[in-house]
Amino acid sequence: METAEQYAEFAAREAHGVSAAYERLARAVSRDEEVLALLGGLPAARRQPNLLFGVVRLLGGPVDDPSAFHDHVVGNWPAIEAEMRTRATQTNEAGRCAVLLPVLATLPQPLALLEVGASAGLCLYPDRYAYRYGDHAIGSGEPLLECAATGLTPPGRLPSVVWRAGLDLNPLDVTDPADVAWLDALIWPEHTHRRARLRAAAAVAAAEPPLLVRGDLADDLPALAARAPAGATLVVFHTSVLYQVPRPRREAFTEVVCGLPGHWISNEAAGVLPYDVPGHGAVPAPPGGALHNLLALDGTPLAWTRSHGQAMVWFGRDRGSRDTVDPDTV
Repeated sequence: METAEQYAEFAAREAHGVSAAYERLARAVSRDEEVLALLGGLPAARRQPNLLFGVVRLLGGPVDDPSAFHDHVVGNWPAIEAEMRTRATQTNEAGRCAVLLPVLATLPQPLALLEVGASAGLCLYPDRYAYRYGDHAIGSGEPLLECAATGLTPPGRLPSVVWRAGLDLNPLDVTDPADVAWLDALIWPEHTHRRARLRAAAAVAAAEPPLLVRGDLADDLPALAARAPAGATLVVFHTSVLYQVPRPRREAFTEVVCGLPGHWISNEAAGVLPYDVPGHGAVPAPPGGALHNLLALDGTPLAWTRSHGQAMVWFGRDRGSRDTVDPDTV
């Protein structure tokens, strides 16, 4: 996809109705020949809107006015380019646990969680957060994760998690102010609720840090998975990660993860993984024109989800978590 088209699509499908500031910026960049030329000097994987906007925010640049943004990017390109070449979009949105929970709650308990592309590991604590699906509340404390869910019965209890680990090319540390600053910069400008959620989730993780390992998603996954405790169900999961991975490496990862014991939960944009759903019919079209992820268990698609966990539409055979396991009985 051409860079201009990438920014136009981001404005229309990701930012529209979610961030007016980023919708304006993305539309402006899609027509800005000078900024597009600068982006063209970067590798294709480093030109994405979230990375550019996050780096500009991290460096104190303006993101509320397209004209000021243009002048800042052009005038400070060497510093911006250096950051974009070394950083990656590691949005560690704890809210994504709200769309993972209906699947996690149905699996044999207790769970050993292993997240691929874990960033700082904030999605490794689905048992520690509180949730609200419409009028249905689960758990207590902070952060409270709200999700507009249709087509499923929300889980009645939280999962039991006895081990949590993450694999990432560049793990982030929630006790390091510089790493937290990058996580904050990746949150979209108007999303003050997500900033509060980041602080609350970071406090949970800092109180009981997960095992975070620097490594490759395919080459180093088996060794880390082997460290999961016996008697727990291994669950390898990832969300909005594989789109950054070249297709041959995605295929290598898929082969590795399918060979592991336990279960695999993926939550990626449609087309990132070649799902096969024998006997289940075609995957329905996503609702509306917004960008959705496809949530799947062991390669079987179950639901369309929004990127920050704010909504999901379940279409899977089991239609949710009616058979939730009571962790107190295991």
